[in-house]
Amino acid sequence: MDEARIRSLTPSVLGILVRRGADFAAAEDALQDALVEAVRVWPADPPRDPKGWLVTVAWRRFLDAARADAARRRREDLADEEPPPGPAPAADDTLNLYFLCAHPSLTPSSAVALTLRAVGGLTTRQIAQAYLVPEATMAQRISRAKRTVSGVRFDRHGDVATVLRVLYLVFNEGYSGDVDLAAEAIRLTRQLASSIDHPEVSGLLALMLLHHARRAARTAPDGSLVPLAEQDRTRWDTGAIAEGVHILQAALARDRLGEFQAQAAVAALHADAPTAEETDWVQIVEWYDELLLLTDSPVIGLNRAVAVGEADGPRAGLAALAALDDSLPRHDAVAAYLHERDGDLTAAARLYAVAAGKAHDLAERDHLTRQAARLHTLLRG
Repeated sequence: MDEARIRSLTPSVLGILVRRGADFAAAEDALQDALVEAVRVWPADPPRDPKGWLVTVAWRRFLDAARADAARRRREDLADEEPPPGPAPAADDTLNLYFLCAHPSLTPSSAVALTLRAVGGLTTRQIAQAYLVPEATMAQRISRAKRTVSGVRFDRHGDVATVLRVLYLVFNEGYSGDVDLAAEAIRLTRQLASSIDHPEVSGLLALMLLHHARRAARTAPDGSLVPLAEQDRTRWDTGAIAEGVHILQAALARDRLGEFQAQAAVAALHADAPTAEETDWVQIVEWYDELLLLTDSPVIGLNRAVAVGEADGPRAGLAALAALDDSLPRHDAVAAYLHERDGDLTAAARLYAVAAGKAHDLAERDHLTRQAARLHTLLRG
């Protein structure tokens, strides 16, 4: 069994350990020990019940740590409660664990970071990039969150908004890389939508489906990125688009607009256009205006500047961009695109090269480098 399969079992196992009485930090440490042991042992001797094996080994590691730590000697009476080997419960505890991590004792940002690290499987660097903060800052935030919930009994769940934020960030990471991660985020959001009547849950599910529908067209056979305007729209998943639009329309009809519904509306307008040239950029700008009222997000501001450049011309887009902090990630890439649209190839080539040097994602860096090289070739010719 490969490491990816082993890791897919971790949320459910972690949920079982927490329900059996382990505090979150100790359960996570014990599970990590069990995962290391699984990677070492399973290739030569795979268990018949992988989840049951992980539960048993992790629980034993938790008990060992409890006995060794004088501050946790009160937990020694749990030794007689060790779960016997055998099949583990088949229930999926992942979504429940997301709610447990969104504990009321944590701030929303700390709860999101902790859940992404402990349950979502993202690295500290990936989470830091999503939040536009240094990796060291995010590492400290996660450590503080772990200390806060250490020893806390998880008898109160967090709120839906925090869980939605986590699912959104997990999907975004999967959308740009690991297919399984994106699919897992969609699965959990479907599960949440089936149990909670909330327009923003529906909005997030619609947004995921509409973005995921374009996944096959986002890369060329050689792995290079294909910009939205150049994608082969016949490769888009029309079934997912239709489902996403239907879910979005039902959510918008409730007149309780939220961030994810507005983002899904933008995605739906892109999906509805037969060609890039037929995209309704005026409506997209209007939706970005709504999003800025809801979130005041600098990333939304960048996206809006592109949309303004398409709707009202590149100079209008550059004017909108000038109002934003030029240290924002992808600011240089947006400026390069708008300068190229405006005919200033020298500035565009320079900015594409600068953006490539700042890009964290290899595919994005290669794309920006090719854009800079293309313009340099045109300038020399």
